Amino acid sequence: MSTESKSSAAGGDDMPAGDADGTPGGPPPDVLVVTGMSGAGRSTAANYLEDLDWYVVDNLPPGLIGTLADLGARTQGGVPKLAAVIDVRSRAFTTSDLLESVHELRKRGVRTKVLFLEATDAVLVRRYESVRRPHPLQEGEGIVDGIARERERLGAVRGEADLVIDTSDLNVHDLRRKIVQAFAGSGEAKLRITVLSFGYKYGLPVDSDMVADCRFLPNPHWVPELRPLSGLDQPVRDYLLERDDTKAFLDSYATLLDIVERGYVNEGKRFSTFAVGCTGGKHRSVAIAEALAKRLEGAGVEVHVHHRDLGRE
Repeated sequence: MSTESKSSAAGGDDMPAGDADGTPGGPPPDVLVVTGMSGAGRSTAANYLEDLDWYVVDNLPPGLIGTLADLGARTQGGVPKLAAVIDVRSRAFTTSDLLESVHELRKRGVRTKVLFLEATDAVLVRRYESVRRPHPLQEGEGIVDGIARERERLGAVRGEADLVIDTSDLNVHDLRRKIVQAFAGSGEAKLRITVLSFGYKYGLPVDSDMVADCRFLPNPHWVPELRPLSGLDQPVRDYLLERDDTKAFLDSYATLLDIVERGYVNEGKRFSTFAVGCTGGKHRSVAIAEALAKRLEGAGVEVHVHHRDLGRE
């Protein structure tokens, strides 16, 4: 396993404040070109970059990198990080076009880096044989011939790459750690939690990682003035959340999720669903899900709340 890096040659004037057609332009996004040998893990790296909030475009012709950066600037900061996966699958691919596009972006002041993924010939042959697919440059010959053509064609790009990662001896977790270490800004490698309320009578959510049962709490359904309300209404929340057993329940699960979050992040998991269930998914689970999400947000966790069965009754 070997990893090589080199500082990028950014420079030049800043991008203009607007495009030639008068469309207002914001700050240019960071641009990362992901390229390298076929079978070396480009698609896997792209998936990890998406988890780190990079906007990823796959199989982009080299000549369109500048256009992509311009479109990103038009979002007024809405797309701050762009990753373009570029390889020999594109019929428009030429090494000179790719390097010229990278140099032009850097002249314009766009922070641009090149990530090059590679592996040994033996490893690449084994990977292609395992998936029983031809190499894109095989041209009716052997896999080794296609690898040799691609390695020769990409030699100049590898020489100018900011980061070279040899994946020969890396598993997917090792590669993820390298991608996170290189391209995750401060605070980005966090778990995103969906807190899902549901009703047991409608079935367990199949996509949940953990499930909490709050049917031990008194059911507002049996309180006449609360029955027509839901867990989104303050009287129901007050009825449930002021109880000592509810507070202990929330404290325990908030602590549990803090431990799980750190473990999931270390193992490369970026998205998790925590389900909270009651009988009908209207009162208790809704109120608990909202309260738990509020606690997690207060701790800096990115949370999305979804009430699967609210309104079904």
